[in-house]
Amino acid sequence: MAMLIGELATRTGATTRALRYYEAQGLLESERTGNGYRVYGPGAVTRVRNIRDLLASGFTVEDVKSFVAYLDDDLPEVFTYSPTCADGYGVGAQRVAELDERIASLSRLRGILVRRMPWLAAPADAAAADADAGDESAA
Repeated sequence: MAMLIGELATRTGATTRALRYYEAQGLLESERTGNGYRVYGPGAVTRVRNIRDLLASGFTVEDVKSFVAYLDDDLPEVFTYSPTCADGYGVGAQRVAELDERIASLSRLRGILVRRMPWLAAPADAAAADADAGDESAA
């Protein structure tokens, strides 16, 4: 069942602007009617949902291109190794490393803020801050 861009947008929660962008980036394909309207096949719904899912997971559009072999089927809960997506695994590993770095940095910043303004801390944070203060004074 072919659908126009507005229907695809409605069915996937994407904007028509985003769909045009995905197409310009080579992630999505359409055909054109005689009057120039974009027409998408039924597989476009799955593809767009997968693109949006990967983007929501922290990948960039360039990263998503590494997962092209997976975009037309439901994304697996756990990816198994496939030589066709070796680039995707490298991109995934890089994203995880970047997230780990950001989490560590944010945790350090949060710790500084909680130590300076202990009334902002949850009870468990306050106890941990007190324990840290005790460790520092013992040194």
